[in-house]
Amino acid sequence: MGTEVGMSQLVLIHGPGAGGCSASFRYQLERFPGALAPDLPGHLEGESFDNVSGYTHWLRDWLRDHGHIGGLVLAGFTLGACIALDYALTWPEEVDGLLLMTVAMRPKERAPGSLEFRLDAARGGEPMREWLASMEHMLLFVEPGLRNDLLECHKRVGPVSQHDDLVAIDRFDARDRIHELRAPLTLVRGVDDPMQPVEYELEIHEAVPGSKYVKLERAGHFPHCERPDDVNAELAELLGERLSAQRLDK
Repeated sequence: MGTEVGMSQLVLIHGPGAGGCSASFRYQLERFPGALAPDLPGHLEGESFDNVSGYTHWLRDWLRDHGHIGGLVLAGFTLGACIALDYALTWPEEVDGLLLMTVAMRPKERAPGSLEFRLDAARGGEPMREWLASMEHMLLFVEPGLRNDLLECHKRVGPVSQHDDLVAIDRFDARDRIHELRAPLTLVRGVDDPMQPVEYELEIHEAVPGSKYVKLERAGHFPHCERPDDVNAELAELLGERLSAQRLDK
């Protein structure tokens, strides 16, 4: 069934590793039971893409196969945020709103050896234990039950998939198109991210007039898992914005 007239369809788009399956959106799926959270190809089934555009086109085909054409509110995390942003820039008429978390519009600056760290982990043994320990540390603010589920997701998806997704993220660069963005935009950053990344979200906020920038304390790399009530409130606002605009038109 397609999106009903007057209704926006919420689509939740995951990232690599523990974000590499729809399990990371548990609290959003509970709050918005009509939301869609597809598992991207290569996570765990199918073949992954080496660039964001490949995932974006796959997502559009997937949504159309499920009867959803336009009226979309896209919420993404890391890789998923890049996909959501690329979708809104490529097909602006189909997107009613964007919520982007832990995202950059340009290649990220990573610590030396961070990509090789994932490939080393794939050999097993101590490198794998170190990788899993670092992934657990990234989930510092996630409640224990969900944290354990996401660590299992890490294990299933694996370090090679995470490596490949990070490469795809680092190839994404929307700086030459960001001024074309028309959809209402909310950016969310966890200010206590253990990785202490550059404030990439601020760069996007400054480039998009009218965008909203939310910084959450006691949230790190996974704001939607760590501060779900706050993230859900932002999603509800984006979903309501479309309806409010339509009421004004009547």
